[in-house]
Amino acid sequence: MCTHVPGCPSASAHDHAAAHVVARQESLGWSLLCNGVVVFDDTGELLPDGTQVAPHRPLPRLAFAC
Repeated sequence: MCTHVPGCPSASAHDHAAAHVVARQESLGWSLLCNGVVVFDDTGELLPDGTQVAPHRPLPRLAFAC
């Protein structure tokens, strides 16, 4: 799918989310990347082969009293 030069990472690459956005549906919370990966606003992903990647949100920072 990708026609960028240099090409975007493939859907199987570990950095696949770095590909360019080709379509965005803000009201539904997802973006389609040029490598066929669908990225959701909750950080979940759907790969072109149907594999689901669970949301991988960072843990919130905890405030500690000093």
